[in-house]
Amino acid sequence: MSTKQELLKELYPEDLLSISKELTEGEVQFLKQLNDMLEEKYRDSINEHWINATVPEDFFNDMGKLNYFNNPLLFEGREGARTTSQMFQFFLSYTIARFDVSLVTVLGVHHGLGHNAFLFGGSKEQVAYYVPKLQSHELRTCFALTEPEHGSDVAGGLETTAKREGDKWIINGAKKWIGGANLSDVIPVFAVDVDTGKPKGFIIKPEQDGVDIDIIENKIALRIIPNANIHLNNVVVKEEDRLQNINTFKDIAKVLYSTRAGVAYMATGALAGALRATLDYVTKRKQFGKEISKYQLIQEKLAMMQGNLSHAMALSAQLARMQENGEYDEVATSTAKMMNALRLRDSVAMGRGITGGNGILAEYDIARFFSDAEAVYTYEGTHEINALVIGRALTGDSAFI
Repeated sequence: MSTKQELLKELYPEDLLSISKELTEGEVQFLKQLNDMLEEKYRDSINEHWINATVPEDFFNDMGKLNYFNNPLLFEGREGARTTSQMFQFFLSYTIARFDVSLVTVLGVHHGLGHNAFLFGGSKEQVAYYVPKLQSHELRTCFALTEPEHGSDVAGGLETTAKREGDKWIINGAKKWIGGANLSDVIPVFAVDVDTGKPKGFIIKPEQDGVDIDIIENKIALRIIPNANIHLNNVVVKEEDRLQNINTFKDIAKVLYSTRAGVAYMATGALAGALRATLDYVTKRKQFGKEISKYQLIQEKLAMMQGNLSHAMALSAQLARMQENGEYDEVATSTAKMMNALRLRDSVAMGRGITGGNGILAEYDIARFFSDAEAVYTYEGTHEINALVIGRALTGDSAFI
């Protein structure tokens, strides 16, 4: 069996700062299994799925079989721990994003936003029933907050309504950009209580009367993950299916803050994927009689991409360490998301440029990373919104409105 050091050299040769050495042996073994599964089962078809906007049918089930929430490998030397380590969660997202950004988004929506909506927002009974099924992938979920006219301002602009009638609620409104809604078994939907003006969360199933879901077509990014519109027309939800601990926007924000670090991790992994795709191309492509990797201008751009990656890895790793210590800081997560997504956008542009005309063909990996970077730059808070979170902390003044 390969040693931990040998596995890390194989898995993360781009980790110049040796951050991955902080992983346990069990975590490294798990990540090797994950990487092998991705490469052996999905490498040959991933670009085709992106071109055709189709979901690899087995991916969700394969991730469930890996048992990334509770696999014993992830708790070796961590006896008594209730959750996997934050450093592992960084490298889990990193490894999948390095392979494909859509796949890590599918998983992030499920195990981050969706799962945490039940974990943080549910009653003890709801947590006991739903969370184990979500962790094992027996059930799929998503996160229905964003609306057709409200994204960044959804905290004060939620238009979907909930009206209580006895022991039932009547939900009306619409949601947009809901990743994986058409594939979900249960959907946490957020709506304003018309009597109190406060937001609440509701567990809705796609097959319920009054629920209509349609797929958003013609995306230029994250083509593998289906994003959906959800139309809610007098949808009846029992009080027992209301997420009992979602009663203010602060409760919803707790879910968002818990996952913003994950998007910083995704951006870092995508940066690594772009570097890997570019390196693979330049070592094979010949111009003027030799591989273009031998030219100075190409090497300078590759060095910049590696530098951006090392910066992003360092920022993500420190964020993981902070969160391992219980320090969930809004400004820190906004900084990591903003800067890592910015470095990603810069790096995919260099990689796309290096690969010339072929870089705009979706059969080459760099074209996929180039396009998907635009989505990462936008979701879980745009660059501007995260900048305003940081600016508010620096100045004491809120410039959101």
